[in-house]
Amino acid sequence: MRKTFSNTAGWLALSGALLASTAALAEEERKVYGWVENAVIDHWDITVKAKLDSGALTSSLDARDIELFDKDGEEWVRFRLQLEDQQSGDTFSDEIERPLHREQTVRGAGGSDERPVVLLDVCMGDTIYEEQFSLRDREEMIYPMLLGRRTISHLGLLDVENTFLQSPECGEDAEYVAFDPEDDQE
Repeated sequence: MRKTFSNTAGWLALSGALLASTAALAEEERKVYGWVENAVIDHWDITVKAKLDSGALTSSLDARDIELFDKDGEEWVRFRLQLEDQQSGDTFSDEIERPLHREQTVRGAGGSDERPVVLLDVCMGDTIYEEQFSLRDREEMIYPMLLGRRTISHLGLLDVENTFLQSPECGEDAEYVAFDPEDDQE
């Protein structure tokens, strides 16, 4: 009986060591992002400052004149982006129309708020991610884009002590990570 216990204990120790080394390897492969990074809104090629906020679940983007409307029997959102491009210093201002992905209820100290959520492509590091963004007037906020936990979980690790650890450099052959509908289940 003692021999069996010894073999079991040895097997458990070996299994634990293998799991620990696999986890360490997976962590090494993950990129590390600072709590503020530059991000490129891919379709319009606008570089904006983004705050990575582990306290928010869904990412948010500064949008003005937000209006829901019907297009070919589907719900869409029309909104105005007015963002300073961090690369050129120019102000990008354009009216955008996107399909409504879903509506989100946000609760806070001031009550609750309904916000439309759209899917947008954002370049972080060397990868383009199709992510959910709730639309909100963030004009009074320091950062026009907030990246929440859903997005951060796709990116890698968050270093809360540093900023600008990854530069957005997505060329034509950049990896593309499409939206996963299971992200809505959280």
